[in-house]
Amino acid sequence: MLICPQCKFENPNSNKFCQNCGTSLTHKVCPECSTDDVPVNALRCQNCGTECGTVFWAIIAKEKSGEALGIDGDEGDKRDVGVEADEGAISSSSPLSPSSQIALGSYLDPQERYQLLDSLPAQTETATMTDVGARVLDCQPYQISPIEVILASQQSDLVTPSMEASEIPPLAKLYIALQSQGQRGIPPIHDAWQQGDMQVVIIEDRSDWQHLLDLWQEETTSSLKILHWCYQMTQLWALLEPVNYRQSLLDLSNLRLDEDQTLALQRLYVESSNSQPATESPEDAQAQTSAIPEQPLTIQALGRVWQALFRESQRTQFGSVVQMLGDLEVGKIHTIAQLRSRLEEISVELEALGTATLPPIKEKNTAVPTIPQSDEPEDIISKTDDMPTVVLAMQLSSLEDAGRTDVGRQRHHNEDYFGIETKIHKLELPKSRVLEAHGLYILCDGMGGHAGGEIASELAVNTLRQYFQEHWIANQLPTEDSIREAVYLANEAIYKLNQQDARSGVGRMGTTLVMLLIQDTQAAVAHVGDSRLYRLTRKRGLEQVTVDHEVGQREITRGVEASIAYARPDAYQLTQALGPRDENSINPDVGFFDINEDTLLLLASDGVSDNDLLETHWQTHLEPLLSSGVNLERGVTDLIDLANQHNGHDNITGILIRAKVRPNLEG
Repeated sequence: MLICPQCKFENPNSNKFCQNCGTSLTHKVCPECSTDDVPVNALRCQNCGTECGTVFWAIIAKEKSGEALGIDGDEGDKRDVGVEADEGAISSSSPLSPSSQIALGSYLDPQERYQLLDSLPAQTETATMTDVGARVLDCQPYQISPIEVILASQQSDLVTPSMEASEIPPLAKLYIALQSQGQRGIPPIHDAWQQGDMQVVIIEDRSDWQHLLDLWQEETTSSLKILHWCYQMTQLWALLEPVNYRQSLLDLSNLRLDEDQTLALQRLYVESSNSQPATESPEDAQAQTSAIPEQPLTIQALGRVWQALFRESQRTQFGSVVQMLGDLEVGKIHTIAQLRSRLEEISVELEALGTATLPPIKEKNTAVPTIPQSDEPEDIISKTDDMPTVVLAMQLSSLEDAGRTDVGRQRHHNEDYFGIETKIHKLELPKSRVLEAHGLYILCDGMGGHAGGEIASELAVNTLRQYFQEHWIANQLPTEDSIREAVYLANEAIYKLNQQDARSGVGRMGTTLVMLLIQDTQAAVAHVGDSRLYRLTRKRGLEQVTVDHEVGQREITRGVEASIAYARPDAYQLTQALGPRDENSINPDVGFFDINEDTLLLLASDGVSDNDLLETHWQTHLEPLLSSGVNLERGVTDLIDLANQHNGHDNITGILIRAKVRPNLEG
């Protein structure tokens, strides 16, 4: 089936246009010059030459029980990496078969979907290599892959995938298992298949991501940022250790940074008992490996990676790092917990010396997480939430927003109203960057006869905006009392208008309210009624922050089972709203939270949230918006379009806020 890039509707493979929204399934728009007839199977725009094709990284491996040898295909760079025997491992003694030596521009699969963009080594070069990597162009980017079907079926408990789990190549099973842990450092898998004794795995292309070494060596990179990367390596080490893939951390060229400067791996490597950290020279790496007797891989290897990073970057080791690396080498530090404790001590030292501007690195607990050993990658049982983590002070790196309202498909007028008001102050110097911001986001869903809903919602938004213009002290989030006072004033403004016009019963106008206030990395939310605030992070997924003020929810808080509470005919009737009654009849919920990781926030009227729309579609319509490269304006438009398809009976309003943060590591 073809998945529409706009509305995510499932179309037959023969469709040229989405039968739901009409979007072309054969051509796309160039992001650079806006040419709208670029074939979806083209690598570059025919008008401006911009690369706009869908590119992935392919790993082509020869399967054989025994030892495995992997090479990194980044820009044709080949690195010898030994591995231990494992089921479905890749042989180091058998070369690639002639059928696998595919020329540039050829296809990897019989369906002619994945086209090679890099040359593969000639057979004479692969006499001892059976694992090669190359960029590939997905010529059918809207076609869902069998692996994606399996992953989707696992999430929805379906049991009818087009490819049985038993048919997944062993190497692909590892990526799937690690991907399920929610660790961003592991490249997500896109497709995989087996051809005879050959495995082909298609993963995210990270070949153009920034090398860790490049940023490590920059003078403006603070010592605490380096400590933070070291800690991230220990997290990945704990994740990879049970499946014998720690080798992935030992090659400097495999250590990359994402758009938020978070440590990530370009791909995975099986480890061998004599694994050593690779330098930037493949020849040196091979010489090191051949000269070192076989020995079990320990965290000493991680220390040698850090030494290599300092050596290759020509950066001087600082503070107690020299002592830590020395203790690692001689075996005085032999567990991840001890290593993390030492990183904490070093951060305390930097703080005491005044060379850092954040609290010391701390752990949630001191226990080392235990991950059951397993021969099958898919049996990995590891909860990253239980792992000790560095608690770092965070600072805002960017704050973006977009809002839109739509009348829907059945209403004649729009009673929703919203307001966005932000102030951002940016200071950037060669060695520091500070972003201070506060944002006010208000969404109201009005109700009442004779256009009363429009009046009430707009009056509430403007009253709240005016209040905070006068009472929001710079660089300080308003208090709970101040926020409550603002809500009561908005209620009073509408209530007085109702009294003045002698409105009664259903003719009394009113409105729901959900309001978000952001000051740097702190946030407050206030709400009355059933308009909602949602929060989305990569670690926790989608969360509904507010709880609706309606009869059904009231009954649940009284101990009634949800199925019984919402069986009432008045279950969705509001228990609170602004305007119909005086302030004694409302009790706004006010809460506070910190933004300590990249976060997408959504204020939504019930036209967006009805029928579990967001809970069903957040992975396709919200999660991609966490990335800086995705346009928020387009995102909120797509969300409105989706809501119109499912909830077009009501007005539809949404405000998206993308808050990106980074560790406060300015020295």
